[in-house]
Amino acid sequence: MILVDDGSPDGCPEICDAYAEKDPRVRVIHKENGGLVSARKEGLKNARGKYIAFVDGDDWVDNYYLDILYKLAEANDSDLVVTGHFREFNGKIETIKPKTAGIYNQRELQEEILPNAIYNGQFCEHGISTYVWNKLFRRELLGQVLFDVPDEIIMGEDAAITYSYLAICKRLTVSKIPLYYYRQRHDSIVKSIENPQMEYYRLGLLMHYLKTKLQPVLDEQNLSEQIRYYLYSQILVRSGGLIYDRDDKLIFNPFVGVTPGSKVIVYSSGSFGQHVLTTNKRNRFFNIVRWIDIDYHELHVDEIYVSPISAFENDAFDHLIIATINPSNYRAIKRELSLMGVDEKRIVRINTDEEEVSGLLAELGFDKDFKFRGN
Repeated sequence: MILVDDGSPDGCPEICDAYAEKDPRVRVIHKENGGLVSARKEGLKNARGKYIAFVDGDDWVDNYYLDILYKLAEANDSDLVVTGHFREFNGKIETIKPKTAGIYNQRELQEEILPNAIYNGQFCEHGISTYVWNKLFRRELLGQVLFDVPDEIIMGEDAAITYSYLAICKRLTVSKIPLYYYRQRHDSIVKSIENPQMEYYRLGLLMHYLKTKLQPVLDEQNLSEQIRYYLYSQILVRSGGLIYDRDDKLIFNPFVGVTPGSKVIVYSSGSFGQHVLTTNKRNRFFNIVRWIDIDYHELHVDEIYVSPISAFENDAFDHLIIATINPSNYRAIKRELSLMGVDEKRIVRINTDEEEVSGLLAELGFDKDFKFRGN
């Protein structure tokens, strides 16, 4: 176990050293703060094993996490193993399982997996999850990828590693067994964007890097489509959906049919939902009458508190926004709300028209290679 202290200002360095004193298998690396990519590089430099697994600081794993990953890799001679995981949020646990369980050779990887890895045709659902922490990597192959990822990529670091690694794999095993506990806290979600131009620049770094790395294994049309929708989804989540220029003029409204002043209910207190409320707090496009979630908890933005999903009536709103970009989640939530008597015609869909999405990205300043050319 390699613990990387990336210039932590709290008590983590001492905690890491204490573990190393108790168990000789634990090794500690202290370094100046350089970000997640540089910390992972430092860990890999010091690794000696055949395989590499990652665990983030907030999370925890099943007792047999490494044992099962190792056996899946060895039994199938795989370069990469992908498993399910648990999402732990506000004391509730959701099980997430990959849909494409199986063993894939190099031809199947290039013909079936990679063309759907970032965007599987459903906006915006990944065929292979971006995360590095529910996967096992072959160390020698990972070295060919990780050290090439620029330290400046500080948005989507996992995606930069996962998809560029997938491009050089010859054998993949996907298992539905959930082994990793991903823990998300309310206060860990970024709730406001102070500088959208910087956000676009950082997203452009990631998207251009992915295009460069995946060009040898995917045709131009498929690759551009996958990255275009991935970029669009990330912009939507972090902007709160409504996209404004630097003069606070609205240039894009992805919520089909929703007009200024509409009485709106927002479903979801996750990242997208929080961004919807913080963006609206600044620009007052909607009249948000309720903020609801099945994961009910104490949280508020602009004096609007999260309420249980039963806390409204049909005559209290014009539109209901399900703040998710995952179509499977959207359909499941929509179905549950309709069972409760919610008029499905009032449930908003997100605009995914390819021509309009392409026009938006160009207007924001992204070129055909997804570099951000804005100021």
